[in-house]
Amino acid sequence: MPPKQTQKGGAKGKAKAAPADEDASGSKEKLKPANSVKVRHILCEKHSKVMEAMEQLKAGVSFDKVAESFSEDKAKAGGALGFMNRGSMVGPFQDAAFQLKPSTVSKPIYTDPPVKTVHGYHIIMVEDRK
Repeated sequence: MPPKQTQKGGAKGKAKAAPADEDASGSKEKLKPANSVKVRHILCEKHSKVMEAMEQLKAGVSFDKVAESFSEDKAKAGGALGFMNRGSMVGPFQDAAFQLKPSTVSKPIYTDPPVKTVHGYHIIMVEDRK
């Protein structure tokens, strides 16, 4: 992922913050504070393409396979970015990533709707937190 860049404009493109008692996956369970997250993402420049990828995920296709088919960044690695520290990601991406609970094979959790940043539209999945 390219280095952190500042977002121009007002509220446009910012990730929606979950209520204080709820994380981005809709769970009422509080997340423990983390300094880094192990992240996968699907990045598409066009909104229509990321929505097509989202439909594939909702149909049950694995995140890795959808990333390989649709992502315009890190596609060969299934969208894997590895562990990323707080402060090393673009604002809306970071906000969404730190609000997600880690996914499991039986219950994948990813951002829905996709997150808009200066790089395009991201579907983000967190695998682990430290």
